[in-house]
Amino acid sequence: MHHTGDLKGAILHASALVKPGGIFAFALYRRVFLDPLWKIEKKWYAFTSKQSQYIARIIYKCMLHITLILKGKSLRQYKHNRLLNRGMDLDHDIHDWLGGWPYESISPKEVNMQLCSLYFNLLSSPPSKPSRISALGFVGSGCDEYVYQKKLTTN
Repeated sequence: MHHTGDLKGAILHASALVKPGGIFAFALYRRVFLDPLWKIEKKWYAFTSKQSQYIARIIYKCMLHITLILKGKSLRQYKHNRLLNRGMDLDHDIHDWLGGWPYESISPKEVNMQLCSLYFNLLSSPPSKPSRISALGFVGSGCDEYVYQKKLTTN
């Protein structure tokens, strides 16, 4: 939904497919401080040469490594976990992140406001406050995972 160019419209249309009592589970990019930079980067990446994309991936991987060091984590373990949890290696994951245009993000509060207005109850959501490093968005925004249930009645 966050690559449609109309995130709120996509949420509206996808949620309309859920029957009363049904579950609506999804993940969306969290709004971060550096979102304006990521919008510029993603649009540039989508339309630049393969060589420039390659250089951008190297720069991003260095930024990721620095961020992991600041968090006290290992790049090797991070790569291993990404492959296990996402089913793609880190290089493909980076290419996917850098090239995800159009790009939109949203806060958990905005998601909840929209879904509650559409007669959904929140079952599970991300933590309301990410770490300072994550909130900055130095290596991206990451996806927040949500689970809502559509109310049986709209009263």
